[in-house]
Amino acid sequence: MPAGEFLTPTDRRAIGRAVRNAEAQAPFEFSVCISEAAGDPRLHAEELHARLGSPARSVLLLVDPVARQLEIVTGTEVQRRVADSETALAALAMQTSFAAGDFVGGITQGLQQLAEHARAPRTLHSDR
Repeated sequence: MPAGEFLTPTDRRAIGRAVRNAEAQAPFEFSVCISEAAGDPRLHAEELHARLGSPARSVLLLVDPVARQLEIVTGTEVQRRVADSETALAALAMQTSFAAGDFVGGITQGLQQLAEHARAPRTLHSDR
């Protein structure tokens, strides 16, 4: 069975909502690919990311539930706001949820964390 076929319509809607929420929170594009990785998962994720409409401004999550692989690829503009350590923390949170059997919750949580790190910093203005 292909990796994405075990998702219910409700699961797909929840992931779609999480992507839209991330994009509303941060000025970047977020994509989730749930499939078996062809060959090396990192190279496959990087190839998919390069095919996106605006790879420099994009984040791609590649989740291969069959091989239990997760790859997160961030574009050059995203990398200016999201440190590798922050991406690693999002990946760890996702993997922890996956291990507990919460696949959709893991993806949702990972997207939320990445969007929080990617959003523009708040500026405080003073009247003084």
